[in-house]
Amino acid sequence: MSNDAPDIEESRSALLMRLRAEHRELDRTIADLQATPAPEALAMQRMKKRKLQLKDCIARLESDLIPDEPA
Repeated sequence: MSNDAPDIEESRSALLMRLRAEHRELDRTIADLQATPAPEALAMQRMKKRKLQLKDCIARLESDLIPDEPA
């Protein structure tokens, strides 16, 4: 029997950290773009959509990392 569970947990944790960092970076970029006099609407829309996708992925990964409680 293989003991891959710790490796999977580590890779999920690493992915989660990477996604959180990307989400924070997009948040900063969007804030900077909004501070400009004439923000580019299409770029802003795409970044916000990507940020929402990242948020969903992060929530799913966090949920997967929480161990199931026995009934």
